[in-house]
Amino acid sequence: MPRPHVLTTRGRRPRHRAQDGITTAEYAVGTAAGAGLAGLLYTMLTGGFGDQLLTTLFDHVLGLLGVG
Repeated sequence: MPRPHVLTTRGRRPRHRAQDGITTAEYAVGTAAGAGLAGLLYTMLTGGFGDQLLTTLFDHVLGLLGVG
């Protein structure tokens, strides 16, 4: 036999809080983290480290192809 709903002291059924804002907060944190990572990568690749990384990568690929 089904149990009746539990009533609170005011005679109403207990409500569940809406959690619609949680999804929005997760998107906000993910967007902020992505923007921070993009800024870090931009800073690294536009400096001397980026030039050295691209030169090393290019030389390695040419070596694998037997051209350089």
